[in-house]
Amino acid sequence: MNANTNPAYLREIRKDLRFEAELCGHTLTFTSTWGIFSPRAIDEGTELLLKYIHLTADDDCFDLGCGYGPIGLSMAKLASQGQTLMADKDFMAVEYSNRNAELNRLPNAQAILSNGFQHLDKAQRFDVIASNVPAKVGKEMMSIMLHDAKHHLKPGGRLYLVTINGLREYMKRNLKEVFGNYKKLKQGKNYTVSYAER
Repeated sequence: MNANTNPAYLREIRKDLRFEAELCGHTLTFTSTWGIFSPRAIDEGTELLLKYIHLTADDDCFDLGCGYGPIGLSMAKLASQGQTLMADKDFMAVEYSNRNAELNRLPNAQAILSNGFQHLDKAQRFDVIASNVPAKVGKEMMSIMLHDAKHHLKPGGRLYLVTINGLREYMKRNLKEVFGNYKKLKQGKNYTVSYAER
């Protein structure tokens, strides 16, 4: 791969990327940058997840691994009377999520730097937790994430996860083990939306 040394090209690719997307019946504007997951458009897994998520206006929500914020900001829009917390271990993702919350006038959404649930207040509880789970998260981290998700959900709280189809059976097994229940909401061509309740 040749590095293009043209100064105009470099100037151009350093600029923020900006696009609009219709998610959960609302048009949202996003800015992102190279180096963050799926910077130019909403990825297929996120789109699928957002088609199957159900929220009430006063739900408190958590977006685990938020990227530049499409899941979290969609939840903040739908649950306008609740609070939405987004978290990512990438500081650039957190920066762009907070920028996008401001850009879309969503004062009920905020992003923080956290490795999974590690940097959350142990007492914090949510009605809904959602995540587009990275394919290469590893079984140890996945185990920590699922147990932490259960801990941070209110009684009756809902967990929505989207994963590549290759992780479908793994998620089913682990959600049943940790939550005692599991529901497959949708299996698409490449992704599966899984659901569990506390």
